[in-house]
Formats: sequence, C-alpha cells, structure tokens
Amino acid sequence: MPTPPPADVIEPHATRTDEIETRTEFDRRLAEGTLAGVTVQGLRLDLDPVPDLRGAEVAGTLFVGCRFADREVGADLVRRGANVVPPFSGLPYPTQPSHLYTADDLAAGFAEGGFAGMYDTRVYAHFRAHGGALPDVREALGQRLHDHGVDNALADATRAWLAVHGPQSVVGVMGGHAVPRGSAAYRMAAVLGWELARADRLVVTGGGPGVMEAANLGAFLAAWPAEDLTAAIDLLATAPDFTDHDRYTAAALRVRARYAAGPSLPTPRPAAPGTEWARSGGLAIPTWLYGHEPANLFAGRIAKYFSNAIREDTILRLARGGIVFAPGRAGTVQEVFQAATKTFYGTDGASGAYVFLDRTYWTTELPVESLLRPLFAASPFGDLSATIHLTDDAREAARILTA
Repeated sequence: MPTPPPADVIEPHATRTDEIETRTEFDRRLAEGTLAGVTVQGLRLDLDPVPDLRGAEVAGTLFVGCRFADREVGADLVRRGANVVPPFSGLPYPTQPSHLYTADDLAAGFAEGGFAGMYDTRVYAHFRAHGGALPDVREALGQRLHDHGVDNALADATRAWLAVHGPQSVVGVMGGHAVPRGSAAYRMAAVLGWELARADRLVVTGGGPGVMEAANLGAFLAAWPAEDLTAAIDLLATAPDFTDHDRYTAAALRVRARYAAGPSLPTPRPAAPGTEWARSGGLAIPTWLYGHEPANLFAGRIAKYFSNAIREDTILRLARGGIVFAPGRAGTVQEVFQAATKTFYGTDGASGAYVFLDRTYWTTELPVESLLRPLFAASPFGDLSATIHLTDDAREAARILTA
C-alpha cells in the first residue's frame, strides 16, 4: 500500500532564502558583497542603475533568465565560478517569469489585433509550431524553465493568503469547458464562486471557459451585489460560445471594464495586504495544451503552464478546502478520480468536501458517486465517504464548503 510522501517533499510554500526574484532583494544582497550560492531569477540587470558585479563573490551562484548589459558581464561571472543560463532568444514567452500572469497580460494585443493578436494566442501559436506537447529539445528547455518560474511565482502569490487563512481555505472548482454563458449551469457556478469568495475562500479553477470562467467571474464580482453578478452574466451571454473567439473575448473585456472602477458597496471584509487579488477573481491554472480555448479573463492571478500534468496536480494539491465538480465529461471525470487518489492515500494531507453539483447528473447520467463512495469508505485513513455531497443548490454547496 502506498504511503504519503514526507511533508517537505510536497510542501510548495516554504520561503526560500536562497532565491532572489526582485531587484530590491538583489541590490540588498549585492551591497553586502556576496551572492555566493544563491539563485537569481529573471532579473533585468541591464537596466539603470546597472549593477557593478565585478567585486561581488559569485562562487556557485546561478543566474537564470537574467539579462546583462553585455555578454562580457555574463562571461566574467562564469569565469569567477557562477553558472549563467541566459534567456532564450526567439521565444514569445519569458523563460523565467518572476510573477503570475494577469488578465491584462494574456489579453495584451487584443485591441490591435483581435484574438489572433493576443499574447496568449501568440504563445499558443508558437507552442503548436514547435511540436506542441512533444517539443524539440531547445523548446522543451524553454518551456520547463518557464513552468518552473510559474511554480515559484505561484508559491509567492499564495503564501500571504495561506499565512492568514490556512490551506483549508482553498477550494477548487472543476467542470465542463463547453457550458455556454448564461446557461443554468454557468449561473450556478458563478453564484458559487461569488459565495465562496465572500466567505474568504480562495477559488481555484483550471482557467478555461464554461464552468471555470463562471466560478472566477463570481469571485471577480464578490464585492458587488448579486444583481450585478446577474447583469454581468447577461452581458456575457450575448457571446455564449467560446469557439466564437473574438466575440467571446470582447464580451469578457467589456465586463472587466464595466466593473474595473471598484464596487458600489464596501467589500465584505478588508483583504490582507498582498491578497486583494484573491477576492477579485481568485486563481486560475490553465495550460497552453488547451490554448485553442479563449483565456479566462476573470481570475485575479493566472498560473499558466505548458505542462498539463503539472497544472492538474497543482490545482488538486492546492485545493485542500474541498473541490466542487460541476457536470462535465471525460476531463472532469478524470479529475474526480485523480483527486480521489490523493484523498484516498492522504498524499497531500487532509482533504475537504467533495461537492457534486447536479444530483441527477452524477447519480444517473454519469454515476460517479456509486463508485466513489465505497472507494472512500475503504481508505486506509478511515471511512471518508461522508465527505461526498450531492446538491442542486449553489448556496448549499457554499455552506458545505464553509462550515
């Protein structure tokens, strides 16, 4: 029988004192005279004030994805014992991103070139042109470095939230990507995201359209009254189908612009410093493997990966406060049992509730419950079947997850 790995193997949120990701921290370390043994990630060291690295101790230092004033700077660092992995040329994405994406980052270029001109679409086009899921070695290295940077940025972005609210405050929402805007299922997922964010839960989705967009939309409008959520959905429903890329994206940007000025009423509770984004859309974790789907532009932060396997595991690892499964097909069912494996063996520690929206769907059309309940009852950690809930009410789902 498998046993859970040691906690330090799976814990992604420990502060790393040997990694430098900001110019402020770099300048502080440089003033002390030594950078020995640290990793410097994705910094523009070619911008004024250009640092003088000639007197710094750099034995064992790793500079990855950094830009220098000229090639001689990097060569000198290597001669003095540093390791330098420069940014890859010719890539439309950073090889060591220092922060998570925002909706504005992914949508950049839409105003000038439509869906085809967006940063998100241009990266996907490059991904497809260089082998897709089976890239050549140069592209593979660039993608792996990028995804490692996203890993680091995700840990940084969630650390402040987890310090205040704890891991049981993170709730995942899974479900079908093809659910049209304005449908009953879309509205239910939006109300759920709205309720969860207002109850200080960090909503995490797979970052796609359909149910995922709806949940992030609800979290995006958490400080607004319910009537505004309904109005936003009605506006989005004028472009319900994600395959109509330009109209779909334009409608999302109109809603973002309409509500960008801030709510017309006080927020439920002040957010802790550095966590405001969590109650302004939550977190989305998409992948360019599904880059043919328009970007979900309602998440407060977006951890977009090239590797779908890393992305799926990351969502489930974070969602310790429970997971909601709205109706979906093969991809959603896969996620149900991928999550169930972690819960059964306690891989990431204690799990929260499993809430299935649409009782008939999950007991008749796709009778997942009939297999999942006896499986959980046989867990080596005791009978976990009571963690499974079925409901047709988004607000009841929120009560289960926030009890």
